[in-house]
Amino acid sequence: MFVSLFIVIFFIWLILTNSLAISEIVVGLIASLTIAGIFKKHSFIRFDRKISLRTLLFAFIYIPVLTWEMIKANIDVARRVLTPSLPLNPGFVKVKTDLKGNISKLTLANSITLTPGTLTLDVEEDILYVHWIDVKSIEEEEKKKRIVGRFEKILKEVFE
Repeated sequence: MFVSLFIVIFFIWLILTNSLAISEIVVGLIASLTIAGIFKKHSFIRFDRKISLRTLLFAFIYIPVLTWEMIKANIDVARRVLTPSLPLNPGFVKVKTDLKGNISKLTLANSITLTPGTLTLDVEEDILYVHWIDVKSIEEEEKKKRIVGRFEKILKEVFE
């Protein structure tokens, strides 16, 4: 995990700095090693599932679903910004998830946060605490359908 994390961080550093100066590369190496070491030491999430054809299939299904949900959410937030007369009803909601694994809950929480208009604040056991830009319902099933949407079903197949 350490080596792959180091490589990813260093690669991102090289892309962001867009420089091949020795000083930039040395700073990038040191920063990447430090960050990878910190994450290795403090990371408790382990991906303990073997990659199968079925897992790859669902992963390839998940990326377009996540992208589509992000596009829809971006359009909704843009409409709210450009049309201030649209009503807002911001609030905090609790959403129960059926996911059991830490990595699947983490992916779900990140997916929710990546879609504009929602922000996952905390995860406790099987409850996600989410800030929602426009609370449309406080009914459990409706909240779950609107926030978690199709993410949960796919993530369950991928990670559990």
